[in-house]
Amino acid sequence: RDFVIGDTDPRLFGAFVEHLGRCVYGGVFEPGHPTADARGFRTDVLALVRELGPTIIRYPGGNFVSGYNWEDGVGPVADRPARLDLAWLSTEPNAFGTNEFVDWCRAAGVEPMLAVNLGTRDGDAARNLVEYCNHPGGSAWSDMRIRHGWPEPHGVRFWCLGNEADGPWQMEHRTAREYGRKAAEAAKMMRWIDPSIELAACGSSGRNMATYGAWEDEVLEHTFDHVEHLSLHHYFTNYRDDAAAYLASPDVMDQFIEEVVAVADGVAARRRSGKRIMLSFDEWNIWYRTRDDGGRPRERWQVAPPLLEEVYTMEDALVIGGACISLLNHADRVRTACLAQLVNAIAPIMTETGGPAWRQTIFWPFAQMSRLGRGSVLRARVRSDAYRAACHDRRGAQDLVFPVEAPYLKAAVVADARGVTLFLLNRHLAERMSVSVEARGFGALAATEAFQLHHHDLKARNDRNEPLRVRPTPLGSVRAGGGAVSLDLEPASWNVVRLEG
Repeated sequence: RDFVIGDTDPRLFGAFVEHLGRCVYGGVFEPGHPTADARGFRTDVLALVRELGPTIIRYPGGNFVSGYNWEDGVGPVADRPARLDLAWLSTEPNAFGTNEFVDWCRAAGVEPMLAVNLGTRDGDAARNLVEYCNHPGGSAWSDMRIRHGWPEPHGVRFWCLGNEADGPWQMEHRTAREYGRKAAEAAKMMRWIDPSIELAACGSSGRNMATYGAWEDEVLEHTFDHVEHLSLHHYFTNYRDDAAAYLASPDVMDQFIEEVVAVADGVAARRRSGKRIMLSFDEWNIWYRTRDDGGRPRERWQVAPPLLEEVYTMEDALVIGGACISLLNHADRVRTACLAQLVNAIAPIMTETGGPAWRQTIFWPFAQMSRLGRGSVLRARVRSDAYRAACHDRRGAQDLVFPVEAPYLKAAVVADARGVTLFLLNRHLAERMSVSVEARGFGALAATEAFQLHHHDLKARNDRNEPLRVRPTPLGSVRAGGGAVSLDLEPASWNVVRLEG
């Protein structure tokens, strides 16, 4: 109990809503749907969001934000202009904007996180948005919010300074120096409007970027005094259909986090500063089946075309479980994380326009982590056989290899005042695993909940017709007595055990 990595920040269990495909229109927002409320919010989706348990939602992008004029999405809907969105080659009707998003967050019981456009715009537009959202009144932008029907400030606390500025696919792509200077000036003005806000600067779009490492170092040279967080993005892939390597890939996420922490602390050391930059892993998920074309539609300028609609498998759910363990085990520095996205586009929740909503396979590990992962993450010493894996990713046409030595058992342990939760991933594809746990300092423990996610077919998936083909089932092999616990794990399985005294 005494060996604590860190306490989980409530924002660790976040998600992401972008104007991308059917995430907003036909996802969280569908006026006329049988379950829609008076504001057009799908209440069936809201119910699944509450079950999933995200705590903070990033909005409105993503690539979309780098060309977004926030003023287009406020005021009377009939007066809002339709715009061509260059990020996803779609038409944005702007029927859903900042105020609707904040209202949706309140309905879902989550904290709003806003990103500002530092692509085609600059710090002036960013500080005006902070004034619109957070200033109580008596100024041009805050009074405009009041006229639009929101008399109370939104009180948005967490702000992202742009998105993936290191990526050539980004509108107004910049060098690290160019972005760093622009972000620092925007941050300065935004905080002058509201000193209580927290800010995240753009780190690398992925560990596979050619500028990785050098980008973080240069950006923090400019923004270190102005921000609390540095962002990281990572999407897991299985291009080679190598299940063993795929299940090892969350260990690459561990390396990514630890390397960025080292760079950030190196910048602090050069400044002789005790300040520690925290990490915002504000995009992470699995994305590769719909990625080769960049996710763009075949027919341009549609409104809410079906984009990036990955259909997730049992195998994908295991990788998401491994990523959840990686995030928990770095709770001392990863304070915010956002599963990207929330609905339809690379998402745990799928909908049919005018029809039902259902849970994808990846829904379950995230929901269990969010519900049972609140507390102090303990430093568990894991003894397990390991295997070597070559995890693959791409940089354009180049195939990148990240070798890892992966223990078959990947684990995280979270304690709170009432007990302890074990998150256990058996990565062996063929063999059951017997696990013995020695829990010191907890007294006598008994299992109050025990679930496994397992399916004999790693390619099994959920869909509209069989929405619960892959779902958690009770794990009946838990034996607890005194401070010892033993259990048996199925091959290729995600397991969650709650123990209380």
